[in-house]
Amino acid sequence: MLVPDRKIVRELLTRYASLRIAQSERHVPTAARELEDVSYTLCVMMGTSDISDAIAKADVLLLTEERRDAADAGGENGLTLVG
Repeated sequence: MLVPDRKIVRELLTRYASLRIAQSERHVPTAARELEDVSYTLCVMMGTSDISDAIAKADVLLLTEERRDAADAGGENGLTLVG
């Protein structure tokens, strides 16, 4: 199974949230279209047809990857005391 690049997923989630906030404050047709595009892209990347499911899966992906990175770094977030 292909795993989406978490950096791209994080960027899409950030863009999605920003567009949702902007749309709730004032409806702008171009932003509405971009929100549709970002929503669709998130759904495709996460293998879902519902944006709520895509966001939930993206959150799990990001949390899982962060835990794996911390474990790979020995729980030290990649920092070492040895130079």
